Amino acid sequence: MSKIEPYITSIPDFPEPGVIFRDITTAIGSADGLQLSVDEMAALLEGEPFDVVAGLESRGFLFGMPIAYKLHKPFIPIRKEGKLPRETVGATYDLEYGTATIEVHKDDIKPGMRVVLIDDLIATGGTLEAAAHLLEQLGAKVVKIVCLLELKGLHGRDRLKDYPLATVVSYDGK
Repeated sequence: MSKIEPYITSIPDFPEPGVIFRDITTAIGSADGLQLSVDEMAALLEGEPFDVVAGLESRGFLFGMPIAYKLHKPFIPIRKEGKLPRETVGATYDLEYGTATIEVHKDDIKPGMRVVLIDDLIATGGTLEAAAHLLEQLGAKVVKIVCLLELKGLHGRDRLKDYPLATVVSYDGK
């Protein structure tokens, strides 16, 4: 068991009956839990050569920024559509009921740049897949995806099979 696991609260039947919600706010709401989260995620990058950390809005920012700081790497935000002020490139992807678009500043990504992609959770993998494709469209190489949690029952890892993927805590359910 990961040292961070006791800091994550499991809430049954939220947001609907039969679902167990894995609440990370209890982990980041504790100084020890926050430090363990960042340290354990950063440890998954030991020995990995990369140039930059990219994090997905918004919870990928919570972990991506301190990991970038700890490892002395720049941080690139991948945001929801319309939130970045300079020229952007976007990727639209399917949600359960509709679509969403994420964007990155076009000039933040350089051809050949080796990127680590950070988010809090891998569920279906759709957002991470869109982010990886967006970065690659601009000439970057996604060398690793790191998340704090994985919900294995949603099979997101299958969508991301072309990328090295590491998580700190994995749950069998959805």
